[in-house]
Amino acid sequence: MHYSTFVKDSKITLSKCLLDKSLGDTEMVEFKVVVNNTKDGKSHNIVVSGHHANSLIGKKINDEVDGIFVSLPGYKLQITGGTNKDGFPMRADLPGTIRRKLLLSKGLGYKPKEDGKRKKKSLRGNTINPDIVQINMKVIKHSSKPIEDLIKTEKKEDGDKKEEK
Repeated sequence: MHYSTFVKDSKITLSKCLLDKSLGDTEMVEFKVVVNNTKDGKSHNIVVSGHHANSLIGKKINDEVDGIFVSLPGYKLQITGGTNKDGFPMRADLPGTIRRKLLLSKGLGYKPKEDGKRKKKSLRGNTINPDIVQINMKVIKHSSKPIEDLIKTEKKEDGDKKEEK
């Protein structure tokens, strides 16, 4: 009887641990988002973490995202690509989140030096998951405030928080 109680308790503990891991309590996601301003051609690097980063998980290439997720309220952004932690690029025509080896003759991920040359290259699927490190986006709809002003105010707030600690 004691043994069965122990087994029940260990199953409960094990299932609790698995549940905590599946909910993501153990690890927070952080993305480096590169936003391309289509008006002036400049790119801006923004670090996104916390619940804003978690809301980007599951989005695909060419999906439209509200700018509030990357600290740009009033902007509308489109996901154009990204790279995973090992540096493999995301490809729009490869479904899912996994990494695959594809035979490429040209295009994203491979630029041949000779005509007709093909090579197997590792590429990432088109869906964002926690293994993605960098996400590339472009501005579709602009706001009244320029991106530079919104990024400067965000950096000032971060600097004030560091000084308080």
